[in-house]
Parts: sequence; C-alpha cells; structure tokens
Amino acid sequence: MRLAVLRESDPKERRVALAPAHVAPLADAGWKVSVEEGAGLRAGWDDGAYREAGAGVAADRSALLRDADCVIKVRPPVSGGEGDEVGQLPEGCVLVSFLSPGTPASLLDELAGRGVSAMALERIPRTTRAQRMDALSSQATAAGYRAVLVAAARLPRFFPMLTTAAGTMRPAKVTVLGAGVAGLQAIATARRLGAVVQGYDIRAAAAEQVRSLGATFLEDDGSAGDAEGEGGYARALGASERDRQLAFLGRHLPAADVVVTTAQIPGKPAPLLVTRETVERMRPGSVVVDLAGETGGNCELSVAGEEVRHHGVTILAPVDLPSGVAQHSSQMLGTNVSALLALLVGEGSLRIDLEDDIVDGVLVTHAGTVRIAEAEGG
Repeated sequence: MRLAVLRESDPKERRVALAPAHVAPLADAGWKVSVEEGAGLRAGWDDGAYREAGAGVAADRSALLRDADCVIKVRPPVSGGEGDEVGQLPEGCVLVSFLSPGTPASLLDELAGRGVSAMALERIPRTTRAQRMDALSSQATAAGYRAVLVAAARLPRFFPMLTTAAGTMRPAKVTVLGAGVAGLQAIATARRLGAVVQGYDIRAAAAEQVRSLGATFLEDDGSAGDAEGEGGYARALGASERDRQLAFLGRHLPAADVVVTTAQIPGKPAPLLVTRETVERMRPGSVVVDLAGETGGNCELSVAGEEVRHHGVTILAPVDLPSGVAQHSSQMLGTNVSALLALLVGEGSLRIDLEDDIVDGVLVTHAGTVRIAEAEGG
C-alpha cells in the first residue's frame, strides 16, 4: 500500500499531514510512505528526517502520485490552474484531508468524477472509539493556545499583575466565549499568562470544566437552559433565547480587555455573540479574537483572515492559528491521520468498509458519487 504525503500549496500553511515519528508505525502496518520534497520543512522537519525514519522523498509530485493508493494533506486539494492537485490524483485513490468549511460543490464533484474516495477529517465522530482520530479537537487545542498569544501581543497592556518601582499594573481581564476544546485551551493559556479569566458557555456541563481551570464561569441566570445538543456540541438557540443571550453578553463583555470567541455549531453558521453595539461599548485598546471567522464569525464585525479596527477596538478573525505552532500541530494531526489509516487496512490491503461507522461518516465522495446532501465538506 503506497501512501503519499503532499507538500502544502498555500503559502500560509506551515503544517504537514505526517511527522517523521509516524513513518515507522505506518510501515509496520504495511504502508510504504513517500513524502514530497520539502513537505515538512515549514514545520521544522527537513527531508533527511523523513529519510532517517524510513520514508522515501520525491522531488517530482507527478511521480509521487502516480502509483499512490492513498494521498494525505492538510488543506483541501487545489483544483485547476498551474498548481492543480485534483487532476494529478490517481483515479480511485483515497484522499484524506480537511475539506471544509466552504468546500465548493464543484470540488467534491470533481473528486467524485475521478473516483476518489475523499475523507473529510472534520467529520470524525465524537465517540470514544474515534477519539484518537479527532483532528478537529487536536487542531482546536493549537488554535485556542495561539488565540491568546495573538491577543496578548496586540493588547497595549500586560496580562499579569506586575508590581514595579513605577507602580502596580493591574492584570488584564479576559473573557472566553465557548468552553469546547479551543475555549478551554484559551482559558488555560490566559490563566498561565496571569490574566483574570472568565468563561462562558450555554452548556451546563461546561461550568465545572471552566472552574477546574481556575476561571470564573459567567452564568446567564439560566436564560437558555442547558443548550447541549448532539455529540456534546452546543445546539442552536431559538430566537428568544438568542435575544436574551445577546443582551446578557452585551452587559458583561464591555468590562473585558480581551474577548476570545470560539462558539461553532457543526454544519451551521457560527452564532452571533458580540454585536457591533457591544464592541462600541468596549474600552479603546481592547482586543477581540474570533476563532469562528471562517463560518461567519461570532463577532458582527469580524472578517475572516483580516484585522478590523472599530471605535479603538481591534477585531481579529485569524484562519491559520494552528500553523503558528506548526510542529506540534503536525504531530497531533499525524497521530489523528495515522489512527484513521489503521481503519483502512484489512489483511494487508487497502479497503473501504462502509459498515464501519467512522469510515462511513468521514467519506464524502466514493464510487463516483458525492455522499453528503450539501457540499459543505464537514
């Protein structure tokens, strides 16, 4: 079984889908691993590290892909133009990558037309059995960590309390909206940096997790009740619940120096949590870091991938935070991918078992067809 690891085409993407440490275990499982030249360089691994681990290194992408049974990469493959990747994929191969948000229907149709069995890492189910494959959670860990560092770098204040000969500097106040993986990591990181931190979530179970990290849980007087939905994610709120939530947050967020928003609902636009009016009531110099920018944003003023300044407040909606810690992000992602690949091996050969709930869940194109109702990729 031939496994090809591609170098990422996006100049902002520093991650690689497989670290050198994953090569030997995959080889033991029957995979012959080949890596495109320079694939790991931006994550801190040169070609020699892959060769020492037992992988082949190919300078010619077309040669690398020609006989590949499975192709892995981080971002969706590029379609058309000089950097076309879809057209080079072997017909009938397996592709493993992130495929959302916003994967166009045309890309999925093209993959299906080539007979590619495309697996979207976003669709890994939240089950105990799939935990080791949960790429969304591993990358959310990196995103939550980096979000706070980005905020700290932009805030014109110290995070911790400092007592100096020039006076005492009071600690920054940080509010994190959403206590999933990214939110909890953001809370933990802000606490490590010495900020006064509070967390907010509409799921009742999140309160204990927030408090366990030494933060205060911002309670909304039970106006939304327990809004936990399927798979442990937050459910979408009704109109009256949303109005109460926005009013509640509008009263509390202006006191924060930093607001980190992480709330997302699978398959739906990100919920609005920070309105224009709320931003206008925040102190000049405050910072909002919106991790939901690619799915519409939790802040009304967010623009994915851009910085917005409004009434002295900086609103950031970064889309490549895990790349900022590319080596550890890649290590975690490679572990996720390797665990998924283990499901594709049966009696020494590659097989797609549609009876396996994980395989069935992540497979978005197979046997010439697109297998999801809407071309959302996740």
